[in-house]
Amino acid sequence: MGRPGEFLSWLALLRPGDWATLLLAASAVALSFPLFWAGGKAERAVVRLDGRVVAEFPLSAPRRYTVTGPLGDTQIEIAPGRARVLSDPGPRQYCVQQGWLTRPNAIAICAPNHVSLSLSGRDPSHDSINY
Repeated sequence: MGRPGEFLSWLALLRPGDWATLLLAASAVALSFPLFWAGGKAERAVVRLDGRVVAEFPLSAPRRYTVTGPLGDTQIEIAPGRARVLSDPGPRQYCVQQGWLTRPNAIAICAPNHVSLSLSGRDPSHDSINY
């Protein structure tokens, strides 16, 4: 890069129309972010064991579900609009520490017990796996 004074001399070249264009562009990006990256609403909780779907529940009513993996029982809790892994026999409890999942394609993986909980919805969302 250049010297610090070069940046200030560059700023002096900007005219009011340039500043208005920069402000308009920054506003457009800020306003479009929630529209294009929201991903819709989660509608179903999908429970998998060894990659196979063993249960699928709507997120409209509260319930608890227990799935038995190689290490023991994993309890899934579903509340309106969200779901979580309530307990798991795994040693590190990473899937329990994920807390409540609320967005489509959110996932909690209990790898030692071969269990996963994911949320799905009508509209696809971006996540770290498919992005």
